[in-house]
Amino acid sequence: MLDFRTSQGGTIGIADEPIATLRAALRGTLLLPADAGYDVSRTLWNGMIDRRPAAIVRAAGAADVIQAVNFAREHQLLIAVKGGGHNIAGKAACDGGLMIDLSAMKSVRVDPVARVARVEPGALLSDFDRETQAFGLSTPTGINSTTGMAGLTLGGGFGWQSRKRGLTIDNLTGVDVVLASGEFVQASATQNADLFWAVRGGGGNFGVVTSFEYRLHPLGPEVLAGLIVYPLAQAKQVFDGYRKFTAEAGDEMTAWMVLRKAPPLPFLPPDVHGKEVVVIAFCWIGELGRGEELAKPLRSWGTPAGEHVGPMPFAGWQTAFDPLLQPGARNYWKSHDFKTLNADVERIVCDATASLPGDECETFIGQLGGQINRVKAGDTAYPHRDAEFVVNVHTRWRDAGDDRACIEWARALFDALTPHATGGVYVNFMSDDEMQRVAEGAYGPNYARLAELKARYDPANLFSQNQNIRPQV
Repeated sequence: MLDFRTSQGGTIGIADEPIATLRAALRGTLLLPADAGYDVSRTLWNGMIDRRPAAIVRAAGAADVIQAVNFAREHQLLIAVKGGGHNIAGKAACDGGLMIDLSAMKSVRVDPVARVARVEPGALLSDFDRETQAFGLSTPTGINSTTGMAGLTLGGGFGWQSRKRGLTIDNLTGVDVVLASGEFVQASATQNADLFWAVRGGGGNFGVVTSFEYRLHPLGPEVLAGLIVYPLAQAKQVFDGYRKFTAEAGDEMTAWMVLRKAPPLPFLPPDVHGKEVVVIAFCWIGELGRGEELAKPLRSWGTPAGEHVGPMPFAGWQTAFDPLLQPGARNYWKSHDFKTLNADVERIVCDATASLPGDECETFIGQLGGQINRVKAGDTAYPHRDAEFVVNVHTRWRDAGDDRACIEWARALFDALTPHATGGVYVNFMSDDEMQRVAEGAYGPNYARLAELKARYDPANLFSQNQNIRPQV
């Protein structure tokens, strides 16, 4: 007998025979707490999350997902779905329920003639980049190569190419989905179009996506990219320059700003290490020579403490932030969307940077706009087509004893920024304590339609371990 937590918060005991029947039906593996591999499978990127499922289906393909979903539905079990396991809220694992681990499903198949890629839900950005860049192709994804393609896509997805080519979901052409009923369906602009609309930003609310198809574009293999580091004392000049630069930049250029303590990067003098800095991270995806000329203003906003800039393989640039974002640390985020970065936003962020609670804590400002905002808000579930910047307050630390200080710092900065923000939030940047922001903040004008579609595709809310959309007729 194995005890499970139900979707209604109760407990149910399931006899050994149904468990054995599920195990025998799988091509992959059924892991119980005593089994080798259980702890590895349940571990997520965010070290604050330590949840113990009653059982884990480590799926090898869509057939295993169907078996797991049917088992969970028939027994009314709490269910969580793990792709890359990178989500800040830790929704990929659940205590006492059934976890579906898709991380072994990593296939990336590129058709260089048709310029499409078919990607399984366990693939990471690094898997996608290696395969697509072998053909000089890519599509907009995120900025950290250990991020999972599935979660990134289902939330929207943006990164260095997005101002030129839109969000990840704007380049998604089709998905395979296992619904709460156990039915396997395909969705695209011409097939199950409502479902296709919903999964483009609606997260994991509507089913388990077992395959994604993306439109690809020529890229690289080299781009012009790098980091320019300024002392925090020069922040006013940097903000002034950044506002002007981003207002005038073409779609091939994307520049982000990071305020934090300087890590011991080899291109920085040792006396800068551990000091508060403003980092400009940029990527130009157009012709290299032209990019070098257009990037010159980035190093003219004061006296940089150091820089690492030049042509580099795009797949390499995608790993640039990996050393600062390794799994296992404790992480807590708060995020806002902005139309402009006014003087008050500058002052608030700079003041907070002067009192960082830890060496790994930071605030990053990501540039959006361009092609992202040429899509109508109602064309996809992701609605934030008027945001020009996203500000993510990212606290990161190692000792649980620092939880309160780091979380309170993040919340205080978030609260101070609130009057200047749009009220919108990118669903993938929401922590586990922000369910009250889902309707208005994450989905706004699209929430009512999403709730109706949730009632159609998952009326019992089987897929509830996410930034949840409640079914509503």
